[in-house]
Amino acid sequence: MSKKWLIAVTGTFTHLLLGTVYAWSFFQTPITRFAGWNNAQTAWAFSLSIFMLGVTSAWAGNKMSVYGPRRLSMIGGALYALGYLISGFALARQSLFLLYFGFGIIGGIGLGLAYVTPVATVSAWFTQKQGLATGMVVMGFGFGALVMSKLLAPLFLKLSDGNLSTTFYYVGAVMIVLIPALASFLQLPKNDKPQETIKEKIPIARYIKAKPFVTVWLIFMINIVAGMIFISFQSPLLQDMLKIRMPAGTDFSDAGVVASLAAAGATLIAASSIFNGLGRFVWGSISDKIGRMPTFRILLALQTVIFGLLIFVRHPVVFSVLVCIVLLCYGGGFGVLPSLTKEMYGSKLMPSLYGALLTAWSVGGIVGPQVVAFMKDNYADKAGLYAFVVGGGLLIVGLALSLEYKDPREAG
Repeated sequence: MSKKWLIAVTGTFTHLLLGTVYAWSFFQTPITRFAGWNNAQTAWAFSLSIFMLGVTSAWAGNKMSVYGPRRLSMIGGALYALGYLISGFALARQSLFLLYFGFGIIGGIGLGLAYVTPVATVSAWFTQKQGLATGMVVMGFGFGALVMSKLLAPLFLKLSDGNLSTTFYYVGAVMIVLIPALASFLQLPKNDKPQETIKEKIPIARYIKAKPFVTVWLIFMINIVAGMIFISFQSPLLQDMLKIRMPAGTDFSDAGVVASLAAAGATLIAASSIFNGLGRFVWGSISDKIGRMPTFRILLALQTVIFGLLIFVRHPVVFSVLVCIVLLCYGGGFGVLPSLTKEMYGSKLMPSLYGALLTAWSVGGIVGPQVVAFMKDNYADKAGLYAFVVGGGLLIVGLALSLEYKDPREAG
C-alpha cells in the first residue's frame, strides 16, 4: 500500500471512531430517564460537543502548519476519550454540569482537533480525485454511529449489566488506545514544507468576510441543521410513531416494550449511519464530475422535498426511509466541502479556511438538536411536525443561496 493510501485509510478509521458521537440519539432517552432531566437539558451535551468541534476545528486548521497533523490529532483523540471518562463519572453522580463539561467541552475540543487534521492531510496528498479521497475519510465519521449503536454500546451495556456510567468508561478506554495509535500515521507530504508557512501571515480575515465564504458557510450550516434534527432525535421520534401504532392500554414503562422500542431506534440509527457515511463518499465522487456547488444544489433541493413529505408521514417505515435519505444528503455536504474549499482558495489556504467553514457545524449542532428538544418538551404531540416545518423553511433559504452563489475565482 502506498504511503498516501495508508494515510487515507488510517484517517478513515480515525474518523470512524470520532463519528461515534453521532450515536447520541441512542443515549438521549436512556440518559433522560435515568437522570430525570428533560430533553433539552440532555441534548445540550451533544449540542455543546458539536459546537466545540466546529470552533476547535477552525483553530486546528489554522495551526496545523505549526504543530503538524499528527500531534493535533493524537491530542484530540486523547481528549475525546477523556470526555467519555468524565461523562461516565457525571452519570454516576447525575451531574448535568459534569456531563456538559466532559462530553460537551472536553470531548468536543478533542473532536475538533482530531477531525480536521486527517481531512486536510489527505487533501494535501491527493491532487487528483479530491472529492473521492476526502469523501472516503469523512465517510468514516458517518459510519461512527453504526459502530456505536450496533457494536460498542450494546456490548458494553451487556458487560456492565445496563449501567450507563460504566458503559461510558468502557468507550473512553477504547478511544484512548485506538485513536492516538491511528493518528500516529498522519503526516504531510514533504513538498508542503509547513515550516515556511509558519513565518508567513495569511490574510484569512479578508477571505472570511467576503461574500463567497459567507454564502458557503450559510449553505453548509443549513445542510447541517437538517441532518442534526434527526441525528440527535431520530430514535425518540421513531419511538413516538411506533407508540401511536401500539394497542390502546400498552404499558410503555414495561421493560419488554422499552427494549423493543429501543431496538427499533438503534436499528434506524445504524441504517441512517450507513447512509450518512455513504453520502460523504458518493456525493464527494459525484462532485468530481458535475462540480461542487451543483452538487450542493441537488442536496438542498432533494431535502426540501423530503422535509415537505415528512410533514404528512405517519408510518414508521416510510419515516425511516426518508430519514436515511436526509442523512445521505447530510453526509454529502461533508464529502463536498473539503474539495470546494480547496478549489475556492487553493491548497495553501485550504486547512485554515476549511477549519473556519466548520464553525457552521458549531451553529448547526446547536440549532438542529435544540429545535427538536424544544418542540418535544413544549409540543410533544406535534414535535416532529413543527421541527420539519422549521427545517424545510431553512432548506428553501439554503437552496436560494446556492443558486445565487458566485465562484470567487470567476468573480476575480
